Amino acid sequence: MKPFDKTRKCNSFPMLTMVAFPTLLFGFFCYNQYVKTIPFPDFNHQQPFQESSNSTNFKLQETNKDDDDGNVRVVLPLEECDIFTGEWVFDHGSSRPLYKEDCEFLNTMVTCLKNGRPDSLYQKWRWQPKACSLPKFEAKILLEKLRGKRLMFVGDSINFNQMLSMACMVQSVIPPEKRSLSYANYTIVFKMEDYNATMEFYWAPFLVESNVDPPTMRDGTVEPIVKLESISKHGDNWKNVDYLIFNTYIWWRYPTVKVLRGSFEDGVTDYVDIDQNVAYESALKSWAKWVEENVDPNQTSVFFSSVAPSHMMSSAWNNTNGIMCLNETTPIVNTSTFDVGTNQQLSAILENVVRSMKIPLQFLNITRLSEHRKDAHTSIYAAPGGKLLTQEQKADPARYADCVHWCLPGLPDTWNELLYTLIIYQT
Repeated sequence: MKPFDKTRKCNSFPMLTMVAFPTLLFGFFCYNQYVKTIPFPDFNHQQPFQESSNSTNFKLQETNKDDDDGNVRVVLPLEECDIFTGEWVFDHGSSRPLYKEDCEFLNTMVTCLKNGRPDSLYQKWRWQPKACSLPKFEAKILLEKLRGKRLMFVGDSINFNQMLSMACMVQSVIPPEKRSLSYANYTIVFKMEDYNATMEFYWAPFLVESNVDPPTMRDGTVEPIVKLESISKHGDNWKNVDYLIFNTYIWWRYPTVKVLRGSFEDGVTDYVDIDQNVAYESALKSWAKWVEENVDPNQTSVFFSSVAPSHMMSSAWNNTNGIMCLNETTPIVNTSTFDVGTNQQLSAILENVVRSMKIPLQFLNITRLSEHRKDAHTSIYAAPGGKLLTQEQKADPARYADCVHWCLPGLPDTWNELLYTLIIYQT
């Protein structure tokens, strides 16, 4: 992969304006309804696994290779290819989706077909980088890479989405009695016994400490309050993890953020409102400082996912009669001049913080490729509160359609193919 360019500017997208504030509130409502359904019992005592002595290294193929449909896919060394720049290609063969919707680890929050979605085309699109092709995802290769190790997604429900996707992508090669998924207060753990390995998700939507961290506070009935410099409470759970994949974005929905004065433990409720951009940068700098002080880059590989977009404004793709992402069945194609409302300033802040870090870090630049996927959201086929929408609710998509989260199988599988490529390439 090309080195992270310290001089490259972010793509130019107009800043989200106050006109879109009701839309942002809706997105926040959808998000909190989604969070309500996630069970998080206690799991604060997960012990890191010791690396196995028979861990196997695999080298990325650098020659032409036929895919399942007989097409030549050129896999180049990543120094010569930006895997995040490319186009979406419809896969007419049998290679997509990468797994079926009946994967035992999926729930009704993401199983759009089971929930009544009439089309499945969103499962058939493959990401094609401009100058090369992604290597075929091989579950056994990834599992060998993870042997004796821990991989952890940290952040909000978008990263939880991705963790479930990854579990489904590998589960078919693990005997049923040798795999399990357990829930805890902050951590969900997919255990792969034959590999002495875990794939985990850790709940920290702001990365720093907040009042919506505890399970009883995630139902959307309280406005978030954050403590920008407080991260060690979460960070202690990230130590001795071999692969850390961070994200934070969809909870940063208000133009100002309530920042705590004092300690949550002391029951302090005094706070001050701070500009969203200032608070976001401060939180990221607290995270970066923790990483630099606590992560050994010789042991742990760190990744950060760029912001995951939503699709609230159908006018962005010239569907003036549309309602957000409702009934969208194809990606945005054949154009590079569209703006779905991704917050440009938060994106720039994230890139700047990542660029300034003193240790190696891989930036998963999923934003632009995901902005094309207006078709891949759960829409009215979500399950807020763990319950499918009623017919009356489906008839009111402006209020109830979820254009923040994603169907599975679907777009997060591509994010994992990109992550897989970077993990395998490291050896």
